[in-house]
Amino acid sequence: MSEAIDRRLIVGLDVASVEEAEAVVRDLDGLVSFYKIGYQLAFAGGLDFARALAAGGTSVFLDMKLLDIDNTVARGVESIARMGVSMLTLHAYPKAMKAAVAAASGSGICLLGVTVLTSMDEQDMIDAGYEYDPHTLVLRRAEQALAAGMGGIVCSAGEAAAVRRIIGPDLAVVTPGIRPAGSDHGDQKRVMAPADALRVGASHLVVARPIVGAVDRRAAAQAILDEMKNDREG
Repeated sequence: MSEAIDRRLIVGLDVASVEEAEAVVRDLDGLVSFYKIGYQLAFAGGLDFARALAAGGTSVFLDMKLLDIDNTVARGVESIARMGVSMLTLHAYPKAMKAAVAAASGSGICLLGVTVLTSMDEQDMIDAGYEYDPHTLVLRRAEQALAAGMGGIVCSAGEAAAVRRIIGPDLAVVTPGIRPAGSDHGDQKRVMAPADALRVGASHLVVARPIVGAVDRRAAAQAILDEMKNDREG
């Protein structure tokens, strides 16, 4: 993809308050232009914050992982599209994806199908009652997302190459679980370094704790951007 590197790094605002999120955005002003808002912040005033960021020209990835009956998903997508956010996640169930795509028509929002959470491994899948291992289910969901007309896929970087082969060059492949060398994996089980993730087909990298939790957030973000840029130039 030819998109600018700073548009391919999505910083996860996984913090407890809007005030903390504002501090992160201030620290990264002029360096990062794309932020993820998930459950933790969304339910602490983060939806209004998302609107404000989007209105000011900052790209927002709203990570809500929607899943419900078709009508409820559709009405939710319509409301979220009016917020002006750039990306929205929903679980990659075929009926939910079809309803979301129809509801988002003409809005410009990129709908992303969440395949298998990067915190889950094969034993977790067994415990949850799935008959597929994570890799197999990710690829099945990717095929279904393509058929539904989704804008992209969320998967671990370990599956990015196989997903890219299925969905082609144009759809987004958004990879959480990105960890620079030497950083703590936390609760993530399927992780990869930034340059490696781009190399195998990721279009956007989601990084939260390695940046948000750093003593010098700006330096941490710059180091990741430099690695991403070096990989592209190589």
